[in-house]
Amino acid sequence: MKIKSKFKDSVFTALFSDPALLRELYCALCGVTLPADVPVSINTLENVLFMDFNNDISFEIGGKLVVLVEHQSTVNPNMALRFLIYITRVLEKKVKGRTLYSKKKLAIPWPEFYVLYNGIEQFPDTAVLRLSDLFTNLKDLRLPEKANPLLELEVKVININEGKNQEIVNRSKKLTEYSAFIAKVRAFCQETGDLEKAIKESIKYCQKHDILRSFLETHGSEILNMILTEWNTEDAIAFAREEGREEGWEKGREEMREREREIARKMKYMGDSIEKIQAVTGLPIEIIEEALLH
Repeated sequence: MKIKSKFKDSVFTALFSDPALLRELYCALCGVTLPADVPVSINTLENVLFMDFNNDISFEIGGKLVVLVEHQSTVNPNMALRFLIYITRVLEKKVKGRTLYSKKKLAIPWPEFYVLYNGIEQFPDTAVLRLSDLFTNLKDLRLPEKANPLLELEVKVININEGKNQEIVNRSKKLTEYSAFIAKVRAFCQETGDLEKAIKESIKYCQKHDILRSFLETHGSEILNMILTEWNTEDAIAFAREEGREEGWEKGREEMREREREIARKMKYMGDSIEKIQAVTGLPIEIIEEALLH
């Protein structure tokens, strides 16, 4: 398997860019069995919706158009709306060159939407996010309480953290191994306090114990950069906030701010703008500029 050289790919998308593994993953999520000759066509749009970290995969399989996103942080309550925008652009690209105004009915794939949750905060095994959850209060619109929305989109959220949804995870060997690898990185990170060291130790450990061994042996340095990019933003902030709650608000808040300053410096080193750094860390512009001077 060859990883395309894109620095901001995630380990998840790099691993499951293989059509055979993607077919296995889809079957695991849906509890179905598809023959090996059922084609998988990946049509992920780049720099469209999840612009900063390409952890989304859009693909067609068995007449279905599936959009799949992995979340390393708190599940965004607006995911249904984001998926709606995304699927519109995917379909726009798919029907390009064909007229929408002809008398002939166009055929489009059946859409399905999934978020695979892999964050550190407590989350149920499964959940459903609906577009209608974002609609203006029905009473304000003077609509009946049980009015059916004329536009709906549902996103199934599946917790893939180690120990969760074992029936689903066990159907996909690579998903099992991926969850184990991420769990090991987090465990080493909590133990050492050094993310880069934790990643390197996790890669060695997983290679020794035959967890994603071939993938890690072939792409170790790329995976190191991928996780540093991912975790130095969303996950690192989540860790800092979680530890802030455990250690006491005053001490935790200051430590969280210091870690966010460090994240700001690393993001700047990676070429991110101050505006993006502020959006990710929540730090005021003046604090970011001060952090970048040190």
